[in-house]
Amino acid sequence: MGNLMGHRLCDPLTQHPIDLLIPMPLHRSKEKKRGYNQAELLCTGLSEATGIPIGNTCIQRSLKTATQTKKSRTERWDNVRTAFTVDDPERLCNKHLLLVDDVITTGASLEACGQTALLHGATSVSFAGLAFTP
Repeated sequence: MGNLMGHRLCDPLTQHPIDLLIPMPLHRSKEKKRGYNQAELLCTGLSEATGIPIGNTCIQRSLKTATQTKKSRTERWDNVRTAFTVDDPERLCNKHLLLVDDVITTGASLEACGQTALLHGATSVSFAGLAFTP
């Protein structure tokens, strides 16, 4: 699916070049339990199709937050607004990032992650998701 996303995004990406793909980070315990990060798998295909490198470890989810599934937009934002950290801001400095997630519901997690990236030197952040739920 990531490869298909990459081919679909080729035209827009030529108009707005991306420096680095960032998979939406999962907390270590959640990724260990699941065995993979679905956003990272999408980034692998996107990278194969576009040649854009992946920054797997640029942003981490440092807080293990409660599930977002039954929360309102405001509750989701409050739940994740401080959940992300950057260990090496130099890797984000002056970069246009594409944050990639599998499903975008309210966008609160992407917004919090993107805000963290901008606070640590990224010049701009774009978002891509495989699916969107209203």
